[in-house]
Amino acid sequence: MNKSSKKSVKTEPKRPVEVYFEELDKQILGSKLGYTFFMTLAFFGVMGLVWMIPFPQLDFLQKMNAQTFLNWGSFYIAIIIYLYLKLAPTLSYAMLFSIGIMSFFIVQLEYVEKDGGPAVYLVSAIIAFVGLLGLWFMGKKEKEFSGKMFWQLLTLGPIWLWSKVFDKLKLKY
Repeated sequence: MNKSSKKSVKTEPKRPVEVYFEELDKQILGSKLGYTFFMTLAFFGVMGLVWMIPFPQLDFLQKMNAQTFLNWGSFYIAIIIYLYLKLAPTLSYAMLFSIGIMSFFIVQLEYVEKDGGPAVYLVSAIIAFVGLLGLWFMGKKEKEFSGKMFWQLLTLGPIWLWSKVFDKLKLKY
């Protein structure tokens, strides 16, 4: 047999994000649609709660009339996007798009609250509770469910679900 007839197949080393996604794929066999729904609720609710934590009124922000643009939600978003950016840049952009839409709705809830509606933190807490409870019960249906898996689902789940969309569209991440 010729040495030239042997084909060497080079495999690229897997990125950490691919290893995480494979682990989630093995553990989560249920409906991705259900996970998408409850994960969106949980993420939105937690983001709304973080958004509503009172932010210190800093003099330099008030002088620039910029105090409404900076809150704890801004830091939450920056940290989340930075961490996702390190794992998979393209997926972090998709997440940033999702977070932008969620931010719009949180601001709308603030307007509703100013007009006499329910408090944003209350609405966010209920939404987060429903989302987390839904994820917990869906996870309990899986064959191997643990606290570690639940934590992975909460932290990596949003970009994991976006990776499924990217796979369907045949886009690289």
